[in-house]
Amino acid sequence: MRGNGEAAAVRRVGYTAYALHLWTVFGLFLSNLAGVVTLAAWVTTRPRLDGRGRAVLWPIGLYSICVLLSVVFSSDPQRSLIGARGLISLATLPLGLVLVRGVKQARAIVDGLIIMATFSALWGLSQLFFGYGGIDQRIRGPFSHWMTFSGVLLIANLLLIAQLVSGNGIRKAWRWLALLAISLGLVGCLTRGAWIAGTLAVVVVLLLRAPRWLAVFAPLLAVVLLLAPTPVRVRVASIVDLEHFSNYDRLCMIEAGWRMARERPVFGHGPEMVRERYPIYRHPTAPRHWVPHLHNNLVQLAAENGLVATAAFVWFMTAAAWVAYRRYVRQRRSGGGGSDLYLGALGALIAFNVAGMFEFNWGDTEVQRLALFLVALPFCADGEETA
Repeated sequence: MRGNGEAAAVRRVGYTAYALHLWTVFGLFLSNLAGVVTLAAWVTTRPRLDGRGRAVLWPIGLYSICVLLSVVFSSDPQRSLIGARGLISLATLPLGLVLVRGVKQARAIVDGLIIMATFSALWGLSQLFFGYGGIDQRIRGPFSHWMTFSGVLLIANLLLIAQLVSGNGIRKAWRWLALLAISLGLVGCLTRGAWIAGTLAVVVVLLLRAPRWLAVFAPLLAVVLLLAPTPVRVRVASIVDLEHFSNYDRLCMIEAGWRMARERPVFGHGPEMVRERYPIYRHPTAPRHWVPHLHNNLVQLAAENGLVATAAFVWFMTAAAWVAYRRYVRQRRSGGGGSDLYLGALGALIAFNVAGMFEFNWGDTEVQRLALFLVALPFCADGEETA
């Protein structure tokens, strides 16, 4: 039988590998390799959940079952089965629940994510000197797409802002430099959905923890808009223009997606089938005849996997946000540690899901892994500390 000391060492290896699989999402090969080590450590020690995370494990289990059923009932099950391989990434949630225990370990992972996002932002900003920066060639840092870049920066920024407004590390200069770099990276990538999501999430975080900071945030935002280069101001102005090419295209995608969902509401059309069948359902005036996805988490899931899967997605995201909020309130009232982690999880979950109204970020593996950590974070920070 494995000794306690040896089992503890393997668990530490598992925790380190789990952290690395999040910190290296900029290179999926490295992230996947660390994920394999994490899984091996879990298989070796088999740590118990002890009821942790039950509020999110039930709905994510239902979601997984619905995706598998959508494969079975797909018009092309073989193709849909390949498209459903993303279910493997869902292991990020239960592995986080069993391997990350307590505020100290959770905070270490969050700090690592902030550092990774800072270097990614600096990488992206450096691309401005090499021909990047326009709408047709946006900065993307070490990632393959600017949407992935903005999604990672958005989550890290909310985790960092929650720390700062809670007073954690507020005197450390590197955190303010990180905030500046990540924020500039988000501005420079010209991703409007991330701007909207980030602004709303920051307002919620400030209302909950430091409402007086809103008096600074609002004029600061106005100054940024006034001083921003022309491409940024043009992108901001286009947000409310429904006749803008991209905006109208998204409206057409939503209309087509709901038509697809109404036709097959239970199991959807199956993974990978939306991109195949979109030309059949597209609105006649839609700017594009083919799209890879529908640029909206809920519409994409409803069309692809059915309404039950969509409800399960909303269930576990809402459950995680609610637990984060309740534990934030409890910790703040009691004066206990970790309130910034709960507040960060809540703010980042809001940002992720609001951004998901304009982009299928749930289908972006790198961003999805961070989102699943956010779902686990309220339970991880509440866990018993381990050596």
